[in-house]
This record gives sequence, structure tokens and C-alpha cells, in this order.
Amino acid sequence: MQFAVLCLAGLLLLGGVAAVAHLLRERHYRRKVESGEMSMEEVPAESAIVDMECCGQHEVCEKDSLLAAVSRGIEYYDDEELDRFRGRDGAGYDEEEAEEFRNIFYTMRTDEVAGWVRSLQLRQISLPDQIKDEVLLIVRERREG
Repeated sequence: MQFAVLCLAGLLLLGGVAAVAHLLRERHYRRKVESGEMSMEEVPAESAIVDMECCGQHEVCEKDSLLAAVSRGIEYYDDEELDRFRGRDGAGYDEEEAEEFRNIFYTMRTDEVAGWVRSLQLRQISLPDQIKDEVLLIVRERREG
């Protein structure tokens, strides 16, 4: 009986040490990512650093994020022609150019809008000021709904 209690205590102690080591390792990787020393892609696969700001309500948290930093690559939404606007300021579009953005925007599903905006950011394309409010309204409604 005493041997079983000692074995059980040893297993609990070993599990506790393993849990603490795991937490320390995760904290180490998280700090490296936050300081910019390491990217999320460089973190070993067995170290699943979880975004503490993810609410868990979405299929993929970054899907609704407008931050280009969370994306790993550029995704095109059948909008390659917009690349000619790279580097242009949002206030510098005429109404015809803004209409090009609007046509693409209104042909996509609402769940694609945040990804499209991220794609534009990664491609260094500013949204025309004429449609920014419409786009942000759709993204906000999607997040709240």
C-alpha cells in the first residue's frame, strides 16, 4: 500500500514538473515572438502558442482581423488589376477608380471582406476613401453578428 502511494506521489510530482517545464517553454517562445526575434512560423509545431485575444467564436480568428501582420501570405480575390494602385493614398482616387474597388467589394461574400482588406494591405494598396466606411461597416457587422 505504501509503495502504491509513493508511486502515485512520484507520478504527480513528475506531471507537475512536466507542466511547469511546458509553461516555461511556451512563455519563452511567446516572448521571442512578441519581441520580433522569432516569427510564428519558426515556433516548433509541438509548441502551440495560442492567441490569448482569440474569442473562440470564429472558425479561424485571423479570418476577421484587418491586421496584415497576422497573415502569412497574399491571397488574391480575383482582383489582380488593383495592383496598379500600389502606393496610392486613399484620398487620391477618382470616382471611377473607387467604383472598381466597389465592384469587387460587392461581388464577394461578407466573410471574405476582412481577408480582402488584409490582402490589399499586404499588397500596399489603400482603399479609396469613398468606400472605406462601407467596407468597415460590413466587417464590423460580421464581427458582431
